[in-house]
Amino acid sequence: MTVLVTGGAGYIGSHMVHELVDAGDSVVVLDNLSTGFRYLLPASVPFVSGSTGDRDLVARTIAEHGITAIIHFAASIVVPDSVADPLGYYYNNTMNTCALLDTAIESGVRQFIFSSTAAVYGNADVPSLSEDAPTVPISPYGSSKLMSEIMLHDAGRAHGLRFVILRYFTVAGADPRGRTGQSSAGATHLIKVACEAAIGKRPKMSVYGTDYDTPDGTGIRDYIHVSDLARAHSAALGHLRRGGASMTFNAGYGRGSSVFEVIDAVRRVSGRDFPVEIEGRRAGDPAGLVANVERIRAALPAWQPQFQDIDTIVSHALFWEKRLQGRNAGKA
Repeated sequence: MTVLVTGGAGYIGSHMVHELVDAGDSVVVLDNLSTGFRYLLPASVPFVSGSTGDRDLVARTIAEHGITAIIHFAASIVVPDSVADPLGYYYNNTMNTCALLDTAIESGVRQFIFSSTAAVYGNADVPSLSEDAPTVPISPYGSSKLMSEIMLHDAGRAHGLRFVILRYFTVAGADPRGRTGQSSAGATHLIKVACEAAIGKRPKMSVYGTDYDTPDGTGIRDYIHVSDLARAHSAALGHLRRGGASMTFNAGYGRGSSVFEVIDAVRRVSGRDFPVEIEGRRAGDPAGLVANVERIRAALPAWQPQFQDIDTIVSHALFWEKRLQGRNAGKA
């Protein structure tokens, strides 16, 4: 039973690959390296360079490696970029997912885990979001992911494909063992940006919007440690391997932190101050996104998050940023 991880050289995908290898699973990575890095992967893992939209390549990979399950991460993920380039996001996120699903089904794969997002909920005005909340995305990114979810449901009914959809809230942190982390230049993730400012990689950082209807005026997000998220995928894979039914889960902790609270945590953990500039809101950013996690906790009891404390998430991210800084300077 071999697992194909698309986008496996990226931030979340590389954590998933390490998680699978640690558990003794056979893994193959498919990535076009547009935002991923091969050095984040274990040397023992077979790597296929290419796109999920390349049907012939995907079919050959499935046949050559005996793929029985796919965990699909490959996507474009920056909300403001999706507003500026909606068609690019629909092409990469939706059309390529359609091609991947079609090829997987034709090749006999019947287990599929999909990397979705809380952005499908849009600007919901509720304390926490259950999986049954209305899906009204306010960005092309969220819409592109919701379209893929709809395709999965239809393909499941038509072809017997069983799947798990994980709607991520805000992913942060890095591998506690320092093997991988967020490595893309110009990444917009708040904790990464703040850690870069703390170590002097950035001269300052920006806060986009302080006039939201939240306690301190800044956006609130449910930050989930990337290693805990990888373990949620492992639990979902176990569910499918046991014959479990297709399901959709929120992936978060059920509590949120504001932008200012995250900045305070980075300053506290790093012991360093750094300049913060206030700017206007970014297009497509909701005021708050916090997960209701009752369903995933009930259906996947094997999933036991280990790194829920915001200071722990920040400390792992900060360690990775220092390691990455050393690597880029030729010291690691």
